[in-house]
Amino acid sequence: MREPARGSTGFWNSLRQGGVPSAIASIMGAPTAQHMAFIRSIMREQRRPEVLHTPLGELDAVVFDLETTGFSPQHGDEILSFGAVRLRGGVVLEEEQFYTLVQSKTAVPKHITELTGITQQMTEKAPTLLQGLHDFMSFVGGNVLVAHASAHDRAFLNAALWRTSKVRLTHRLIDTMMLARWLEPTRTGYGLDELLEARGIPIYGRHHALEDAKMTAQLWSCYLEDMQRKNIETLGDLYTQLSHA
Repeated sequence: MREPARGSTGFWNSLRQGGVPSAIASIMGAPTAQHMAFIRSIMREQRRPEVLHTPLGELDAVVFDLETTGFSPQHGDEILSFGAVRLRGGVVLEEEQFYTLVQSKTAVPKHITELTGITQQMTEKAPTLLQGLHDFMSFVGGNVLVAHASAHDRAFLNAALWRTSKVRLTHRLIDTMMLARWLEPTRTGYGLDELLEARGIPIYGRHHALEDAKMTAQLWSCYLEDMQRKNIETLGDLYTQLSHA
């Protein structure tokens, strides 16, 4: 029986043990394999029950936003950029922020460039999606995530995580739009611009992932004060309330 070519044994072992992503990683080299392993380890460590008892005023959270080529990851739209800022309770830690562009296999539509300022040329020079995900998840760590209209961001994150690492997002995720619907049920609209204006938060740099994340973080800080006035003290209290809202 002919021996396999040099280097191919690792590929076939990886394919049998870890599936296609691990096999591809064995060919592409250690950095890719390390990025995938790190992302998988982060996802395994989430959903710790003790975090539910954390007072909201002491909660470490990461508020994030994505810019994308469209609205449908299942039809080929992709992430263009990640932006995030860290919070401790209601305090935005301005010095702890994250931003990166990533490469996109989908062409950047003209209207997306006009909206976000992101051009095709910018994405071609950016880190790969796997590198961007690795760096983003390194910044997030085990913290609770916060986003506005989070269904969009969750869908794109899950699509990217599955495509690169065959995992799904396991972090707890709080949606500021859902909070607004509970706290201000008589509103006619819950878009980010409208909610920011209502709270007197200056609007700047809209549709830039980092700037949107920073403004959403300020909105979360306002809602945190409202929740405390309603005797919502812990993350568990908040989940219980939202489940009945």
